[in-house]
Amino acid sequence: MSMDKTFDAAAAEARIAAEWDRTNAFAAGANAKPGAPSFSVVIPPPNVTGSLHIGHALNNTLQDILVRWHRMRGFDTLWQPGQDHAGIATQMVVERQMAAAQEPGRREIGREAFLQKVWAWKRESGGTITAQLRRLGASLDWSRNAFTMSGAPGAPQGEGGNFHDAVIRVFVDMYDKGLIYRGKRLVNWDPRFETAISDLEVENRETDGQMWHFKYPLAGGETYEYVERDADGNVTLREMRDYISIATTRPETMLGDGAVAVHPDDARYAPIVGKLCEIPVGPREHRRLIPIITDEYPDPDFGSGAVKITGAHDFNDYGVAQRNGIPLYALMDGQARMREDGLSYAESAAIATAAARGEDVGDVSTVNLVPEELRGLDRYEARERVVEAINAEGLAVTDAEGAPYVERKKIMQPFGDRSGVVIEPMLTDQWFVDTAKIVQPAIDAVRQGRTRIIPEQHEKVYFHWLENIEPWTISRQLWWGHQIPVWYGLDLEAPDFRDDQGDGELDPVEMLRLLNDDQLVRPGEIQHCAASFDEVRAKFFDELAAQPAPIAAGSVIEVEDRDAALHAFAVGLAEYETTGDPTRIVYPVWRDPDVLDTWFSSGLWPIGTLGWPEDTPELRKYFPTDTLITGFDIIFFWVARMMMMQLAVVGEVPFRTVYVHGLVRDEKGAKMSKSKGNVIDPLDLIDQFGADALRFTLTSMAAMGRDPKLGPKHVEANRNFVTKIWNATRFAEMNGVFDAPAGQPAPQHTVNRWIMGETARARLALDEALGAYRFNDAAQGLYAFVWGKLCDWYVEFAKPLFDGEHAAETRATMRWVIEQAITMLHPIMPFVTEDIWALTGNRSTMLVHGDWPDYGPELIDAQADREMNWVIGLIEGIRSARAQMGVPAGAKLDLVVTEADAAARAALAANAPLLERLARVNAPADGTAGRGMIAVAAPGASFALPIGDVIDAGAETARLEKALAKTEKDASGLRGRLSNPKFAQNADPEVIEETRGKLADLDEDIARTRAALEQLRTF
Repeated sequence: MSMDKTFDAAAAEARIAAEWDRTNAFAAGANAKPGAPSFSVVIPPPNVTGSLHIGHALNNTLQDILVRWHRMRGFDTLWQPGQDHAGIATQMVVERQMAAAQEPGRREIGREAFLQKVWAWKRESGGTITAQLRRLGASLDWSRNAFTMSGAPGAPQGEGGNFHDAVIRVFVDMYDKGLIYRGKRLVNWDPRFETAISDLEVENRETDGQMWHFKYPLAGGETYEYVERDADGNVTLREMRDYISIATTRPETMLGDGAVAVHPDDARYAPIVGKLCEIPVGPREHRRLIPIITDEYPDPDFGSGAVKITGAHDFNDYGVAQRNGIPLYALMDGQARMREDGLSYAESAAIATAAARGEDVGDVSTVNLVPEELRGLDRYEARERVVEAINAEGLAVTDAEGAPYVERKKIMQPFGDRSGVVIEPMLTDQWFVDTAKIVQPAIDAVRQGRTRIIPEQHEKVYFHWLENIEPWTISRQLWWGHQIPVWYGLDLEAPDFRDDQGDGELDPVEMLRLLNDDQLVRPGEIQHCAASFDEVRAKFFDELAAQPAPIAAGSVIEVEDRDAALHAFAVGLAEYETTGDPTRIVYPVWRDPDVLDTWFSSGLWPIGTLGWPEDTPELRKYFPTDTLITGFDIIFFWVARMMMMQLAVVGEVPFRTVYVHGLVRDEKGAKMSKSKGNVIDPLDLIDQFGADALRFTLTSMAAMGRDPKLGPKHVEANRNFVTKIWNATRFAEMNGVFDAPAGQPAPQHTVNRWIMGETARARLALDEALGAYRFNDAAQGLYAFVWGKLCDWYVEFAKPLFDGEHAAETRATMRWVIEQAITMLHPIMPFVTEDIWALTGNRSTMLVHGDWPDYGPELIDAQADREMNWVIGLIEGIRSARAQMGVPAGAKLDLVVTEADAAARAALAANAPLLERLARVNAPADGTAGRGMIAVAAPGASFALPIGDVIDAGAETARLEKALAKTEKDASGLRGRLSNPKFAQNADPEVIEETRGKLADLDEDIARTRAALEQLRTF
């Protein structure tokens, strides 16, 4: 089949992708040589709700390059695909669809029915990103596609697997070892979705905010002398005060203050440290007091230097409260409304005041410090009411005009990246991994070199997180996900499982009466963890066996929640009272409703996708995996957690190398965002320019430690590269090149020996670059070889050789070189190379399974190399001189040889026809330089070009002088920028280096232009 005039990327990509699929070309072990070592990569699992963005395109292109390179070299290769179930994102999508269809909400239809809807959505729409990855050319083993919820209860047919079993087994194992626990800590809380979320799901945005300044009166009307001094110690303000001033952007949280903190070195407040002050809000008759304490956290130079400490609603305050034993008073419910539950305000204020005086008040979870008139209000409405009340009481700090002092300023606020609402730090009961107990092996593995992180600069991020690690919150208040395998039961022997009158032991009949009369104190709980209800039932039976009959004779049953458990227990007791049959009593247990954070399940990705906990052949062969390619933003959230989890579960690192790539930015270097309107859709670029052009562009920009700057013009330029390859191959086809014998030739002509050496150089450089993860060097080296050496020079050099004694060897050499070029290009540009491979010969395999070349320095011919590079250098020198002096392109000039050694004369004699045609000169002839000539130099030779009769020397002089003035002005500007200390301090290193490069180019241009002007002055 002959080649079309142009390469139709869209048609070829679809056709080739279908053929790869049909032949299962990407299967694990495909093209592996006998006894070959394995090479495995796990894809960072994209969210099942996701679609391909430019970061995915870069990440997966780089993975695919390594995978195709190893597969072609005969490694037993696996690239493991899969998707993350993306708990909060998926639940949001399905709930939004239900709302759009005006269907009942998830709480109305119940958990089981809702999860069926999620699975139905996944079946219909969850494969979007896999289809898009195929368009990119990603050579994943799609037959092994994994899903982090595979095998979960309720999973439909086709969603089998054991990933869910692996996740549950790990939880149970870590729970039994004391590595997982339930506790109350401050977390990021999304009020819209009513769940804890990770830091990665929080987007900090700069917004217009306000900072209010309020007075906290000292208890008992005490006063102190407040003194401010300047940097030299001179007094600038001295006054008597009966208050301490604080500033806040969230006045509603004042209700939960547990203290006011000042820095221990802040002399202004030394007289009142340890005293009590009054929170200026709440009913006057119950106005509560809090202590003034010292802590390193407050900054004496910021605001008043005094900070209100609301430990249950601010992460920094939480740390201060923990260090100083300050109670944590929760103010809001899951929707960020002011709490309505708990004790009355009067009771709560009394307990909080007792705590402020140093009394031990125990658990404060029932303390509700929201005044009754504010309970149930949205947090922002409560804010307005609090500010109004304080202003009305005259406890706001005032400005010079006597008005309440409020600063309008930009503040950073945390938003849920999916909900779009302001995140509230909330004190909630969550499940945690005790990371301090499992972190050290992950630190040691990198320090000892068992896992490398490159570039090395990212090791600092890795170590910083792990060496300052906090407990890992792994529970989410969602329905879509791995439900936590912990069940709770009523603690029948708990001291508080009694009637309110506390009149002793309860028999079942008395218990029933008190339950029905709502007089029973809510009983405590016992909990057990197991992989299934059957397993956990046995644990409850064992515990009940030690209790007195008739409770132990009852049946353990599963109910929906605690309230259902109390009801079921009461019903069982009622039947026992009526029948006297102890078997009527049931012991109801309920499962924890929370699900596991998706980072917990994806933390098991390497072993889970390979079949663990089963001892599978894939697990034995491909684990630990070899290379993980990922973005810098999830080094802690995913990479570090995988390291901790795999080491804790199977005692082995999950991967040998972690390559961290940069963030793709727009062509001006700005971060892409929808709000800026500069997001680039990779699918649009593929539609417009083809997948190969996009892949090559991303690869050529993937410099280690740098952020690529991408614009459509870059991809368009590399679409031209695709066209160049196609046209060069088509030229070869039209000249019978592919009719020549296949295989490595042994040519005699200098041109052919030279290009074979250049091919070997390109192969050696490519393997070195890929082995060192220098993807940009790999792409740029191939570009220089294929476009520069092959498509430009060699094709031109070969044209006159197609007729004559070297025709056969030239065709054979060109065939071999083109085949080597497309083979080396294939990992980066798989579609066009696969198409060329199929169109230029009868092949036994597709190029995806082609043999990677292994030739090397033995093909480099030193003599041919010197000669042809000398010729190329001379041609480029002549072309440059012609362009510099404005010589018309069609003008053919004499080439005067003013000096030449033997080697130069031999090269001239052997290559005169090439020189004449490509440099547009007449046959070289000896002579001397004179007026109207310009000089051109080459190693061992000097030449002169007579141009006086073909140019207007005066006009060219004027043109060059004008160009020189502009270039010198531009260079001066760059020099000034580089010499500016502020630029050196504030600019990114990449920008500084880019500026230096621009200046160097301008300086070279200036030197060339001055040399040209010097020659023109001799005319």
